[in-house]
Amino acid sequence: MLLSMTGFGNSSSESDVISVSAELRAVNNRYLKLSMRLPDSLSRFESRIEKLIRARIARGTVQLSLRARLPRDVAGYSIDTATIQAYRDQLSNIADQNGQAPQLSEMLNLPGVVIETEPAQETIDAFWPVVEQTVTESLDQFDNFRTTEGDEMQQDLTRQCQSIADQVDAVAVLAPGVVSEYRAKLLDRLSGAVAEAGVSVVEADVIREVAQFADRCDINEEITRLRSHLQQFHSFLDQDQSLGRKLEFLGQEMFREINTIGSKANNVAIAHHVVEMKAAIERIREILQNVE
Repeated sequence: MLLSMTGFGNSSSESDVISVSAELRAVNNRYLKLSMRLPDSLSRFESRIEKLIRARIARGTVQLSLRARLPRDVAGYSIDTATIQAYRDQLSNIADQNGQAPQLSEMLNLPGVVIETEPAQETIDAFWPVVEQTVTESLDQFDNFRTTEGDEMQQDLTRQCQSIADQVDAVAVLAPGVVSEYRAKLLDRLSGAVAEAGVSVVEADVIREVAQFADRCDINEEITRLRSHLQQFHSFLDQDQSLGRKLEFLGQEMFREINTIGSKANNVAIAHHVVEMKAAIERIREILQNVE
């Protein structure tokens, strides 16, 4: 199972003491980077909210925005009479000079005049179940979004792995003929050179040269390892959890084997298959950049 690191989720919940709405967004990142925007009334729950998110998301840049609305009987406000009197005295002095008296409604917007009172502790404690439900529901929606996208990516990865497997099979068929082809070309060149020079060629020298070439271009080990990596890749895809990092590491190992096959094979037909395998690996890398 694969999970995308890109997703979106939102939710809203309310009770008698608070209404909460959440919006969750995420994009790909090598590690988990979490940022939250919380109103002052919910800032005390930041560590709990972070724990909820970390339990569900392993990688990605995650942004959570929470909004809260308190009923009038919960969100208490009071007027600081001393502050408003101080403003009134100063404004009255100014008014005496220009003849314009200050209006009480205008002074209510001045800093420090209206004070938001802290709700009772039992009311604050009642905020958390609503916050938890809202964040959890947004995470559920987020998971549905990235599971759907993860299924599509898994299908694409499976196709790319099948493409590599098909190319490996073709290379395995061509590999034994590389040495025979080299031996035939070597004998053909030597026959022409020997005829012109009037000398003879020792068969042991030809055998030794062909043996050295065969050793240099032997790609059986690389083919075996690449097939083993493909099997393990499929095994990781079938796990119950998303293993993006392990798949990335395995993709790197597959690329090394393919690159070695291309450099050792010394054959045009095999080189064409290597190009196709490298294209598939590049697509796998691109997909895995967005897998958790």
